[in-house]
Amino acid sequence: MRINFFVEDMLFFKYIGCATVAKTLYRELGKMDDVEVSWKGYGSPADLVHFHTFGPFAATKRRVTKGRKVLTAHSTPRINEGNIALAKVINRYYPKIYRRYDHIITISPSCHEEVQRMVPDKPMTMIPNGINRDHFSFGEAKRRAFREEYGIGEDDQVVLTVAQLTPRKGLYDFLTLAARCPEKRWVWVGGLPYGAMSKNYRRIKRIKRHPTENVIFTGHIPDISDAYSGADVFLLPSYAETFGLVILEALSCGLPVVARDIPEYYGIFDDQILFFEDNDEVVGLLDETSLLRQKAASAREFSARYDIRSIAAQHLALYRELLES
Repeated sequence: MRINFFVEDMLFFKYIGCATVAKTLYRELGKMDDVEVSWKGYGSPADLVHFHTFGPFAATKRRVTKGRKVLTAHSTPRINEGNIALAKVINRYYPKIYRRYDHIITISPSCHEEVQRMVPDKPMTMIPNGINRDHFSFGEAKRRAFREEYGIGEDDQVVLTVAQLTPRKGLYDFLTLAARCPEKRWVWVGGLPYGAMSKNYRRIKRIKRHPTENVIFTGHIPDISDAYSGADVFLLPSYAETFGLVILEALSCGLPVVARDIPEYYGIFDDQILFFEDNDEVVGLLDETSLLRQKAASAREFSARYDIRSIAAQHLALYRELLES
């Protein structure tokens, strides 16, 4: 069985979640027997091409692909709002694009429901994202190195967010919370992969250039597991997600997670994470030391259900089913 992976991961796009997921899955499938997997092979023959993006380069690849064409729905119309400019215009094309693939893989219950409403006649299978838990694990040396690099004291409480710098990810709430809790250090890892197409691009560039004393914008860093090890609490104030991969990475590194109460997380993280509806609740949760410790104690074990080895096996089973049908 010959499988080709295709994702548009050029320039800063290599930092977006779908590229991370695709590479993790690709590497794990490469360890398995009876499957030959290639990465973005334009001329390579394949029985099935698994797409993780559907931009212009992916569209070119799809048109020349003779094998089965599968798309993972990392992106849906709902998550474009507050994330990129011209979202309403772009979202109109989603149903037409999705119908051009033979099979859709959805990654969460809410993602599955959204895609079903959009293209009800398209066959689809839900398989969640997975992570390499060997890589995403706490390291004391990583913690010390990260804090030293960014001038963070050993006793400082670090609240970490890993996300694109956009309104949809809750950037403005993050800044409001940092102003309300000046005794904590607030670290945001991530950049603007869509460049000038990002929502509020110029405003956010100005904010990034002049952060308050207790806020650190690291931009992209070589290994984000360093940031997870260096933090004490993971906060994701995002208003919409298809899965929330960074939550899973944080849990695998043993962090307690505080996230906005949005339906996307139900059926994935359940009661392992602490939900909030407004900033007042976040402030209260950050002071609940015993509760945070309780969630941290079970975080690593919880992440085992999304181990990439299991997720890769589910993908391989689907590939076989599609090629045999």
